[in-house]
Amino acid sequence: MNDKTTATSAKEETRRQLAYHYKCILELLGEDVNREGLLKTPERVAKAMQFLTKGYGQNPEEIISSAMFRENYRQMVIVKDIDFYSMCEHHMLPFFGKAHVAYIPNKYITGLSKIARIVDVYARRLQIQERLTLQIKECLQRTLNPLGVMVVIEAQHMCMQMRGVEKQHSITTTSDFTGAFNELKTREEFISLIKRPTF
Repeated sequence: MNDKTTATSAKEETRRQLAYHYKCILELLGEDVNREGLLKTPERVAKAMQFLTKGYGQNPEEIISSAMFRENYRQMVIVKDIDFYSMCEHHMLPFFGKAHVAYIPNKYITGLSKIARIVDVYARRLQIQERLTLQIKECLQRTLNPLGVMVVIEAQHMCMQMRGVEKQHSITTTSDFTGAFNELKTREEFISLIKRPTF
């Protein structure tokens, strides 16, 4: 068996085990797992969870490294309003929102789509918003070695809206930064730019 076949077999076995356990969960909740609407639910949920956590099998630093270009540009590069969906590790309920990412190049830039992709890689894992913010920042800093990185994430959390305090309109904002963004003026420039209307 080649590596691709082995990986496919492992993925299918994981899906099978997940489906078995989701069937057990449905039974523990008091459902009839043999009724028509639920017959394929364990497998559907297993597939969905594999998709929602596919970031575990991806390497964000390889993604950035695959599109690094030498360029003599030393001003701020911002990719804002990056939609993301993640799963809270505390209750395994969704949280979602927008990420805004900026860096100041130091000899190297990366493809703009790669920044959005690393947001997705880290989001497609069981997460907390604070760690997600930190991981995106650290990945860009390690890989590109820029003069500075700043990440701001704004998100809604279903664990606050569907249960617990049930505050439907609450927004959580996190930020982290390195290097040149330690300067207040540079941070303020970034914040003003991401708050401007898009087109």
